[in-house]
Amino acid sequence: MFFSLTKRRRSLVLLAFLSFTAPIIAVPSQAASAHNSSLKQKMAETVATQKIEYLRRQYARATDLIGLNTPEGIAQGRALYQRVFTPDAKIRTVDGGEVGFEAQGPDAWVDVAAGALKVFANTQHLIGTQLVTIEQLPDKKGQGGQASMSSYLQAWHDAPGEKLDIFIGVYHDKMQYTPGVGWQIYDMTLEKISGEVVEK
Repeated sequence: MFFSLTKRRRSLVLLAFLSFTAPIIAVPSQAASAHNSSLKQKMAETVATQKIEYLRRQYARATDLIGLNTPEGIAQGRALYQRVFTPDAKIRTVDGGEVGFEAQGPDAWVDVAAGALKVFANTQHLIGTQLVTIEQLPDKKGQGGQASMSSYLQAWHDAPGEKLDIFIGVYHDKMQYTPGVGWQIYDMTLEKISGEVVEK
């Protein structure tokens, strides 16, 4: 009888121990799931913003390469423009509300840039404050991505003689996500804000 009771007590103690040490399976709450979804959304928007901002920096580099007025520089700049812009991108400059240069597609804009910059020995396009608005992230198939961006510009143009041409403006860009390529500009307006020609 004593043995039987002892054995029964041991079984109860073991059962109690197992009940306390059994693994606890956590079921995510709706609040936790919503938080994780929001966090993933913010991370995706941050990555997209960085890639969109980089388009403008690539454009600045491409323009300076074109400004070298060499076949190699123009070819390198063209390749960058073709990555930055969609094939049918609408591109223009505006000064005081009046359209100056205008073109459609990156190759046509290469011709415009090369013609405008050929009078300068060197150029340097500096990108400043950038503000990106993500209107829609692309889906898993890369469809539907839309965004807009404004970027400050200060461009230095080394003119012949003792002159330095300084251009201050703002780029206004509309972007789309192209499957297999990434973010690209499909509409660009370069708005002139100010400028001057100074002695070197």
